[in-house]
Amino acid sequence: MRSSLALVFFLGVAVTASAASVAASSDAASLAYVEVTASGQSSDRSSDAKVEAVRETLLAAQVPGAIVALAVKAGDVVKAGQELARIDARMASQGAAASSAQVAAAQAGLDVAAKEYERQKQLFAKHYISQAALDGAQAQWRAAQAQVSALQAQAGVAATQTGLHSVRAPYSAIVSSVPVSLGDMAMPGRPLVSLYDPMALRVTAQLTQAQARQLRAGVQVEIPGLSVQRLSIAASQVQVLPTADPLSHTVPVRVQLPTDLQGATPGMFARLWWQGDAPDSRQRVLVPAQAIVRRAEMTGVYVEGENGKPQLRQVRLGLPQGAMVEVLSGLNAGDKVALEPQMAAKVR
Repeated sequence: MRSSLALVFFLGVAVTASAASVAASSDAASLAYVEVTASGQSSDRSSDAKVEAVRETLLAAQVPGAIVALAVKAGDVVKAGQELARIDARMASQGAAASSAQVAAAQAGLDVAAKEYERQKQLFAKHYISQAALDGAQAQWRAAQAQVSALQAQAGVAATQTGLHSVRAPYSAIVSSVPVSLGDMAMPGRPLVSLYDPMALRVTAQLTQAQARQLRAGVQVEIPGLSVQRLSIAASQVQVLPTADPLSHTVPVRVQLPTDLQGATPGMFARLWWQGDAPDSRQRVLVPAQAIVRRAEMTGVYVEGENGKPQLRQVRLGLPQGAMVEVLSGLNAGDKVALEPQMAAKVR
């Protein structure tokens, strides 16, 4: 009895497996494929890039002292001339007051020397004193003048020193980082606040010399995460620097971004697109947009394998061309791509 039940169970499993195999073969046979072809037209080229700030400033302390006020944090928008941080300036203020007092004392001495010199000139005119006495009074008057000038300069230095205890924004900007805390000791050269101008951003990429010569018609900039997928930038806003890296033999290229661009920040990933020259460009491989599969960070297509079943292959996409999408890598001319990726995913 047990042998009969086992035989029936194994026969059931075999029949189920055979039915599943037939169903999978039927699904694979019903899949619609399109053969990938290559075009000899000029190809869109691309290169990785990054967003940079044209004006990015790292404000550092110029005088020592404890940080007694910190008015900003990362992400704040500040205006030109706004106070960002303040360093304890009590000692500097006392020094400035002492210098001002010394100037006042020297000025009083100068007034006395000037009056004495005038009296000596009158006495000399009446021949009551000698020429040596007059010369001595004149020398004292000039020495008092020099002393006042020196002390006034010292007072100016002390006043300037007091102003250095207040760190202010040089232009309207966004604060990117504040690497100090309230109460920290500021030292000359220690960074206090980093900020950048959000109205002046650019994209920088490293291109080969041949690629840099292909930017005459302008470029397109793609920054993932922005509402605008691609920005068209005129050639006048593209700058190819007149230097090349001696190791990689690439040249830096800077592309000026529009001033009204929202959401872009320094350090973001970007991609440059431009039209390659026809004689130097490779064959363009295009596939229907409906054949593209996106799973998390992976982009691919189902390609017909040697066994007739679809196989998922990762690809790198270029610019869309109507209902077609250019494939930069991962496919070759002659490959067959499934037009229904959801059905292809069910075939085992």
